[in-house]
Amino acid sequence: MDARTRRDHIEQRVRTEREVSYAELAAAFDVSEMTIRRDVEALEMLGVVRRIVGGAIALKGKDSEPSFETRVANAAEEKHHIADAVAELIGPKETLIIDSGSTALAVAKALKGRGLGLTVVTPSLLAALELVDEPGTSVVLTGGELRPGELSTIGPATENTLHSYNCDTFVMGVAGVDAERGISDYHQGESQVKRAASRRSDRVIVAADQSKLGRVTFVSIAPLSEIDTIVTDGPPDHAALVAARGVGVDVICVAGHDDSSAAPGRSGMEQA
Repeated sequence: MDARTRRDHIEQRVRTEREVSYAELAAAFDVSEMTIRRDVEALEMLGVVRRIVGGAIALKGKDSEPSFETRVANAAEEKHHIADAVAELIGPKETLIIDSGSTALAVAKALKGRGLGLTVVTPSLLAALELVDEPGTSVVLTGGELRPGELSTIGPATENTLHSYNCDTFVMGVAGVDAERGISDYHQGESQVKRAASRRSDRVIVAADQSKLGRVTFVSIAPLSEIDTIVTDGPPDHAALVAARGVGVDVICVAGHDDSSAAPGRSGMEQA
């Protein structure tokens, strides 16, 4: 298990148990306590945990959303690969809803320069700015209340804008993908917008890096059965992905650019 995956598991365990010890974590992951201490220090820098004598305690609950800047920086390279894989799924002239959030913003960047001639509807000011000058692409920015930091719109006006359109695809960013609890997010207003976008789209693609797999956050959005495709850098045998395939979801696992096991011509993309 690499350091990032181990830290994701440690974060989930701390959020669930609220307090953990270095000794317990070292035994659980079969590594030294010094390694666990480094992992916990890294999580403390992200504001997820606080170190105490002999272990760590959770700082945040299911409704505590990391800052947008933290989410952009976290797993940035992995999100780039995920975004490229999502962009490959988008056809010319599609009407496309792009969600708010760091992974959805990466998708907007990945769509630039492809000459797809899209019509893009988005609650994300940042995604709109990425694509507004793309030749042949039209951008519709939803109305509503602008969230500080996120620079995304929420509220009845946003949902009403979405209800006015019928779209081919919705690219959704989420905070959690769980085998039993399905898709979830931190913020009530953002979740309402995601639900509205899902209802107005023929296809829903969830873009989620592996830290989101197995995580349950405050607001439930939809069961896995309501998703068409999940694009992730997580392992194909993760319980959440196994459950998704079991209800008919198309799961695409994206390997890193340096993964020598990737199939030729697939750009590191494996359909699980």
